[in-house]
Amino acid sequence: MTVTVSRVSDPAECYAIRYEVFVGEQNVPLDLERDDLDDTAIHLLAREGDQPVGAARIVIKGDTGKIGRVCVLKQARGTGLGAALIREALMILRGTPGITRAALGAQIDVLGFYEKLGFTAYGEVFDDAGIDHRMMELRFDT
Repeated sequence: MTVTVSRVSDPAECYAIRYEVFVGEQNVPLDLERDDLDDTAIHLLAREGDQPVGAARIVIKGDTGKIGRVCVLKQARGTGLGAALIREALMILRGTPGITRAALGAQIDVLGFYEKLGFTAYGEVFDDAGIDHRMMELRFDT
């Protein structure tokens, strides 16, 4: 099955995947899962064939592109799809003038996943929607 990751102008399918993963599986309150940043974010959708199976968003602030809301439906986990979402986000950020780093808040249990993609953890553990996270960054060569 062919997997594609692309930028979408209508994030409705992204929202549906995020709802299933974050609200349905992880019990994140809906009012915390959706926020005003969605209005200006770059939304990425992963498809397996014609089925939407993963999503992420990028919020640009200053010289940083913050990757967030990264999620993959249960049936597509462990397939490399999450890494494909991150690689696409990094490609977009590297191609955006003025961006010098990517940052994200990683759930503690997936720090290793992001480390394999080049991210480094920094700062203290913090609570986000009842789940322990740590900030991570990947600096781009200048």
